[in-house]
Amino acid sequence: MKAVVKQVEFPAGRRILVISDIHGNLPWFQALLAKAGFSREDILVLVGDLVEKGRDSLATLRYIMELSATHTVYALCGNCDNLAVDFIYGNGELGRDFYRFYLSVWGERALILQMAAEAGMEVRGPGDLPGLRMLLLERFRSELEFLRSLPTILESEHLVFVHGGVPSYAHMEELDAWQCMKNDDFLGQGRVFPKYCVVGHWPVALYRGDRLCSNPIIERTRKIISIDGGCVLKRDGQLNALVIPEAGSEAFSWISYDDCPVKTALDRQEEGRDAVVIHWTDDDVEVLERGEEFSLCRQASTGRTLEVPTKYLRRQGDRDWCEDISDYRLGVEPGDALSIVEETSRGCLCKKNGVTGWYFGGLETPGKG
Repeated sequence: MKAVVKQVEFPAGRRILVISDIHGNLPWFQALLAKAGFSREDILVLVGDLVEKGRDSLATLRYIMELSATHTVYALCGNCDNLAVDFIYGNGELGRDFYRFYLSVWGERALILQMAAEAGMEVRGPGDLPGLRMLLLERFRSELEFLRSLPTILESEHLVFVHGGVPSYAHMEELDAWQCMKNDDFLGQGRVFPKYCVVGHWPVALYRGDRLCSNPIIERTRKIISIDGGCVLKRDGQLNALVIPEAGSEAFSWISYDDCPVKTALDRQEEGRDAVVIHWTDDDVEVLERGEEFSLCRQASTGRTLEVPTKYLRRQGDRDWCEDISDYRLGVEPGDALSIVEETSRGCLCKKNGVTGWYFGGLETPGKG
């Protein structure tokens, strides 16, 4: 299937908010819009993966449909959004991979199963999928048609928006749509563009090898902006909104939201150096000593060791791997606001201005000064 390119002219003087990879997290999406002061005067661009993997995918889809009827909203199709479209309108190949992702891995966090639940149908296995397709077409045609209508690429005079990425701006309508939606490691491909390309899909934390950070990456020389904050996918993830004051402006900023409790640091802590960073593109570990709360592990790719929360460890066959974690120590001053990701007996895994690391000092108890 070829990419669908939508041309748009953004009026001067209107702020543009750009959000990607909501993944069915409606509370965060609504909270981020409120934090940004989103109004009818703004333009909202949603760079794909609106749904899937989150518990409110169907409600999120409907909320975006409602917003689109009352506000200026441009939504794009991401690889996750395309799954329900492919299930309903595709060639009908219901293979084991499809069954595994929807029924075994995502379960109730899959959009089509949320639709099935609302329609009162229990899906027990692959044999139920043909009947489910017919039911969803009957009961959820407007939601499915909305997803089906989403373009792959949005292009304006100064900006190109696409979920995964494009190789160039030449003849984009001839590009394969799926390759534009699922374009892994886009920043690592060495692309350079004549005007800004704004993408999601690949969590920005994966691009940073020295620490975990969920803030947008703005490559001004190459004119690429990557904004996926790992919402739903990561314990320390956040939902980012890129803020463009008006069409043609390069005075980019961003606003982010997560629901981590915020506490105030009481003690100073020096920033750590030369941290070990584990993320899902490099997450193989050898468990050297397993403990109840922490386990000593060796990162397979580097041979370096670190202690990680035991609940972050996973085993798949004979392979041990670890959720995103680092032994990086945050640089902290008394009075700093820290978002608490994990509280442990040794200290807290926190975020400070989007950067995740450990803090071992005291924290102000809420309600006490």
